[in-house]
Amino acid sequence: MKADLVTQLRQTVAALEDKKAFHLMVLDVSKKTSIADAFVLCSAGSQRHAQAVADEVERALREHGTRPLAVEGYPQGTWILLDYVDFIVHIFQEERREYYALERLWGDALDITAGLLAPPR
Repeated sequence: MKADLVTQLRQTVAALEDKKAFHLMVLDVSKKTSIADAFVLCSAGSQRHAQAVADEVERALREHGTRPLAVEGYPQGTWILLDYVDFIVHIFQEERREYYALERLWGDALDITAGLLAPPR
């Protein structure tokens, strides 16, 4: 995985942790699809929480000159998708996440979450 992509994923994970997103998972899908190299999955407790998480990811990446190609589902806040071309951030409310079960759909993808998490403070 390219160093700049790893940096962007670390920035994304830090933003998700800052806004208390939970059930965080980062999957390397580069060998499974041409859509993106990684999927970032997380959960939020409500519509407002999901929107706040999305806002924080956008803010954190924008500080480093990265903007999403597309944003989907923001007004509803049940499944917000931020498409950064090389990676896609999926922010779910739990019911929607369980229904679509992307971690099972992409279950054979490499879970790279542990290498991207911030060290404990």
